[in-house]
Amino acid sequence: IAVRIEDNKIIGVVQLRYRLNEHLYYFGGHIGDAIRPSERNKGYSTEMIGLALEEAKKLGIGNVLMTCDKENQASARTIIKNGGILENEVEKEGRIIQRYWIT
Repeated sequence: IAVRIEDNKIIGVVQLRYRLNEHLYYFGGHIGDAIRPSERNKGYSTEMIGLALEEAKKLGIGNVLMTCDKENQASARTIIKNGGILENEVEKEGRIIQRYWIT
């Protein structure tokens, strides 16, 4: 959980998954994040993902998978800012999911 110190407000959450099952391999990835709508576009997601990547490295996760809906361009930009390279797109229940790898 990310909390802004100045006002003790929850900004968002980030999840680091140590292992991927088949579902996470295609649709979830190692890192997932969510930002409070009122706090989006302020750089918090980029910073949170960067911190999660540092933890992943400490845990020996060399290649990190992140995914996002194709229509969520803000999420895609954040992943790319953290070094994400688009591998492919997969379909799930009518949605297109983009799969990015970060080394």
